[in-house]
Amino acid sequence: MEKAYRIKKNEDFQKIYKNGKSVANRQFIIYRQKNSENEHFRLGISVSKKIGNAVTRNRIKRAIRESFTKHKEDIIKDDFIVIARQPSKEMTTNEINKSLEHVMKIAKGFNKRIT
Repeated sequence: MEKAYRIKKNEDFQKIYKNGKSVANRQFIIYRQKNSENEHFRLGISVSKKIGNAVTRNRIKRAIRESFTKHKEDIIKDDFIVIARQPSKEMTTNEINKSLEHVMKIAKGFNKRIT
């Protein structure tokens, strides 16, 4: 995923936490905030040290990025923050993808219907 698609600054994270809407399932929490300035979505990922060691956290982050890259054309041009919860550490990449699709549907983060 290109750097323009990422949210890195703490102030951006805090603004989205404060002003954004959140939805969740058992594995992930997604904060979504409208952003008309961008021509594409931006993604911030947060995986706590409580989830596991660095290898586990990085595997989860890679799977989240892969899922968003896979649906790049279908995602609304907003800012998203994905927070991984404890159950996500035992999930495979495919299961993470399905779970993120589910929570993104709840958040109405897709342009069109994803099956």
